[in-house]
Amino acid sequence: MAHDSGKVAFTMSQYDFDPTYVFEHHSPTPEKLAHYGALHDAARIFAQVILQHTPPSEDQSAALRLLREATMTACASVALDGRLK
Repeated sequence: MAHDSGKVAFTMSQYDFDPTYVFEHHSPTPEKLAHYGALHDAARIFAQVILQHTPPSEDQSAALRLLREATMTACASVALDGRLK
């Protein structure tokens, strides 16, 4: 974690990343399943808003793709308990 002007920035080095931990299977608990459900529900609603309020375009496609990526990353954070090692 780096500090700059009162803001906190998180940085990751190769020493903060354990491929064995990150890429092993992490069985979901009932609590994690509830978190996944909430994340997916919110992403689904936002995707519908994007589709209803933006014209079909490359920007719309990018927004949906980034929403998908953000949702997947958020779910990974839940699966990995917020850590990478």
